[in-house]
Amino acid sequence: MNTKLHAICDRQGRPLYLFETAGQVSDDIGARAPCNSLPDVDRLLGDCGYDADWFRETLKDKGIHARIPGRKQRKTPVKHDKRRDKRRDRIEIMFGRLKDWRRVATRYDRSPPVFPSAIALAATVIYWP
Repeated sequence: MNTKLHAICDRQGRPLYLFETAGQVSDDIGARAPCNSLPDVDRLLGDCGYDADWFRETLKDKGIHARIPGRKQRKTPVKHDKRRDKRRDRIEIMFGRLKDWRRVATRYDRSPPVFPSAIALAATVIYWP
């Protein structure tokens, strides 16, 4: 079984929402899950995997400015600020800290309900306020 973990984080890189999709599902399709539960923010930083016109329109309708670099295959290039794009490293650091937990990194818990709870437990312990 293969899954992808998606996260919505705050400015400090602390996870607000964690959710998973099947491994073969692309990131832009996996982004449909949190569309209704997006926090009230000004801008959203995302990986180029989340580059989809429908996702950008959804964010625009909610008043969120999308800071998502365009894919290489995109016919019309998307303007983005590379300097601000580097702030995504906080999210990568958050995933790295979660993978410090051996149970999460090696995926000992194969059952679908248990693995997200292990991730939630690790995130709670790591980012306890």
